[in-house]
Amino acid sequence: MTSTHEPAGTPTGAAETKIPQQGPSAFDDVHPPQRELLDDCVHCGFCLPTCPTYVLWGEEMDSPRGRILLMDLAEKGDIGLDGPFTEHMDNCLGCMACVTACPSGVQYDKLLESVRPQIERNVPRTTSDRLFRDAIFALFPYRRRLRAAALPGALYQQLRKVPAIRKLAERLPGRLAAMESLLPPVSVREAFARLPVHTPAVGTRRARVALLTGCVQDVFFHRVNEATVRVLAAEGCDVLVPRDQQCCGALEVHAGREESALDRARRTIARFETLDVDAVVTNVAGCGSSMKDYGHLLADDPAWADRATRFSARCRDVHEVLAELYSRDDDGGPRAPRTPVTGRVAYHDACHLGHAQGVRDQPREVLRTIPELELVDIAEASLCCGSAGIYNMVKPDAAADLGVRKAERIRDAKPDVVVTANPGCLLQIGKYLPTEGFADVPLLHPVQLLDASIRGAAVPQR
Repeated sequence: MTSTHEPAGTPTGAAETKIPQQGPSAFDDVHPPQRELLDDCVHCGFCLPTCPTYVLWGEEMDSPRGRILLMDLAEKGDIGLDGPFTEHMDNCLGCMACVTACPSGVQYDKLLESVRPQIERNVPRTTSDRLFRDAIFALFPYRRRLRAAALPGALYQQLRKVPAIRKLAERLPGRLAAMESLLPPVSVREAFARLPVHTPAVGTRRARVALLTGCVQDVFFHRVNEATVRVLAAEGCDVLVPRDQQCCGALEVHAGREESALDRARRTIARFETLDVDAVVTNVAGCGSSMKDYGHLLADDPAWADRATRFSARCRDVHEVLAELYSRDDDGGPRAPRTPVTGRVAYHDACHLGHAQGVRDQPREVLRTIPELELVDIAEASLCCGSAGIYNMVKPDAAADLGVRKAERIRDAKPDVVVTANPGCLLQIGKYLPTEGFADVPLLHPVQLLDASIRGAAVPQR
């Protein structure tokens, strides 16, 4: 701002430039949003139609550029982190569709990743909100606790068939109702099942890989892990599954629980880096996106930065591994014979696979190796289904709107099978898709369909 007043001592015709005084930043000194990243946004608006919350509400502050403006104001000290700032950041699903859409290369993922820990450290949450979030993170990153929860979970699912119990469940308040409705089909046998530590390649070995089995994935979607091991082995991979692996920290990274997330990242690196493998494989979109980002997350930790970078460079989604094997110059192409799977298959892009990892073509390439399979597109493919880590539990109303919208688009495609590469997406779509004519449509991970084709087995129901 330029002043038109000339104080004493200022030569005639000269003007003194007044620089507005900026207050101290609302952010603390631990990884605040970087000024150069904030300045990358030119507020063009290309992100708006890709943002789930902006599509739902049309509210500028619930768009990526609106949230970046709030970050900018907080960094300058013009606003605090409590109140509206936290509300609009909490509303964000972290789907990263805006990163894909942005023509200016704005790294909104890095900005959000730096802001959420700031909120968790500096903004007191209400008692009910804090306790609810603490309960989530006291359970989901721990496989032993999830296995223990599978026992009453299986019993509850049987009791829920009783009309009186079902009516009580339907009267639960918002967040509790959301958690109850997202409970996956529980099989005690599968919850306590274990994968072999070593599964040898079928035929000549083409690669040697280690599998991160995940937490929710391994307990409630163990069939996906079994199918993953069988498919990799059938395509010529030795598969190692360390028994003592733990949570990779992905849920905590996405929720801003930085300290515990980084501790889990270090433990994951330490466990897998000693293995003589070509790749560390994941079949969960959220886990893969965080593990590939360990190099950035631990960049300022002298003891771990290089180790994290090397580890992240070896991380691959299972579809990437298969697509790379199929494209090799020496013995490329699918090795395992396929049997036909006749029908329309709709592939849903999990956000942390498509947007965060940029893995879009490979799952489709893998599915197209199945004879007679018709792969169909879903309208609004880039729009999040509303799962987004813990979002459908902490923001159940917005998640429900997105879940209903995604289910409608899937029904429009008239699929015989729906596949997606993330357990949260499977649960979210499974909650909203079943209607007349769609109640029995199988919801699967892509490797389950490939595994059925390789084995000549019937398409699984889940």
